[in-house]
Amino acid sequence: MAKLEIKNLKKRHAKEARFKLFGRLAIAFSLAFLVILFGMILSKSSSAFLQTKIALEVDLSQASIAANSENGEISFRRLIKQSLKQKFPDAVSIIETNALYQIPSKVAALELEKEVTKHPEFLGKKETFWLSASSKIDVFFKHKMSANLTEKQKIWAEKLVADQEIKTFFNWNFFRFADSREPEIAGIGAGLSGSILVMAIFLGLAFPIGVMCAFYLEEFAAKNRITDIIEISINNLAAIPSIIYGLLGLTVYLQFFYLPRSSSLVGGMTLFMLVLPVIIIATRNTIRSIPKTIPDGAMALGASKMQIVWHHLLPLSIPGIMTGTILAISRALGETAPLLMIGMVAFIADIPHNFTDPTTVLPVQIYLWSDSPEIGFAEKTAAAILVLLGFLILFNLVAIILRKKFERKW
Repeated sequence: MAKLEIKNLKKRHAKEARFKLFGRLAIAFSLAFLVILFGMILSKSSSAFLQTKIALEVDLSQASIAANSENGEISFRRLIKQSLKQKFPDAVSIIETNALYQIPSKVAALELEKEVTKHPEFLGKKETFWLSASSKIDVFFKHKMSANLTEKQKIWAEKLVADQEIKTFFNWNFFRFADSREPEIAGIGAGLSGSILVMAIFLGLAFPIGVMCAFYLEEFAAKNRITDIIEISINNLAAIPSIIYGLLGLTVYLQFFYLPRSSSLVGGMTLFMLVLPVIIIATRNTIRSIPKTIPDGAMALGASKMQIVWHHLLPLSIPGIMTGTILAISRALGETAPLLMIGMVAFIADIPHNFTDPTTVLPVQIYLWSDSPEIGFAEKTAAAILVLLGFLILFNLVAIILRKKFERKW
C-alpha cells in the first residue's frame, strides 16, 4: 500500500513538473514574440526619428536678393535654386536641372526664410544653412538605397557625403507637422492633437455618466425585470464589434444631427458609446468588491443612501474606477474602425485647433501611411506605431500603479 502511495505521489509530482515546464515555455514564447515584435518595430522606426539635412551656402547679398525677388519680396526658393546651381555647375540640361532641384525638401525654402527672419544679421553676406533633404536623398543617406535616384543625383549625393555636407538631426518635425504627400515632411502632429481632443470628449462624457449609472444600478435601482434587462444590455454592449458604434455614429451624429464630419467632436461622441459600458462594468465590479459591512454599519448609524455612497462607497471605489477608466481609454485610443465610418480617414494637412476642425487620430494616420508605397512612409508608419504603443503601455502602467497603490485587502 505504501509503495502504491509513493508511486502515485511521484506521478502527481511529475505532472506538476510538466505543467510548470509548459507554463514557463508559454511565458518564454510570449516574451520572445514580444521581443521580436518590438525589435522589428524599433529597427524600422528608428530612422524616422532622424531627419537628413544638407549644408547649402546661400548668397544673401543685396544683389542676390534683388535678382531673386518677386513683387518686392524675397523668393527663398529662388535663392536655394541659385545656390544649388553654384554648388553643382554640371547640371546643364533641363532634366538635370529639375533633378538637381529635387535634392532639397519642399520645406527648405520655409526653413531658410525662418532662419533669415530669426537672424537678420545674415543679410548682406553668404551663410551656410542646414536645410532638409528630400525623401529620395533621405532614404539614400539612411538606408543606402539609390533605386529612386538618377545617375546625376547619385553623383551629387555621394559628393555631399564625401564633403561631409549631409547629416542627420533629431526629427522634431515628425511630432509637429501634420500629414503630407511628401514623406520627409509628414508628421503625426494632427494625429496626436486629434487623439487628445477625441479623448477629452469621450472621457468628459463617459466618466461621469458611467460612474453615476453604476452607482444607481448598484445602490438605488429596484431589483426587477427591467434592471435585469438593463444589466444584460450593458454586458452585451461591451462585447459589440466597434464598427457597429461607427455605423451608429454615422447615422445619429452625421445624418440626423448634421454635426461636422471628420471632427474630434463626432469622433469623441462615437467612442463615448464604445467605452461607456466598459466603465460601468468596471465601476460596478469595484462597488461589489467592497464588504457589505461598511454600508451596513453606516446605515446602522443613521446615514442615508446618498451619504453612504458619497462618504464611503465612492472613496473606496476610486482605485477600481480609475483603473477601469484608464483601460477604457487605452481601448478607445487604439480603435480605427468606428472612426473610419465617420470620415476621420480624410487627408488632414493642418493641425486642429478646436473640437469642430477636421482631424484624424493616430490609428487612422497609421492606416493611411501603411497604404503608401514610398519607403519614407514605411518608416513613418513604424514610428507612429511605436508612439501609439508607447501611449498604450503608459496608460496600462498607470492603471497597474494605481491599482497597487490604492488596493485594499478586506
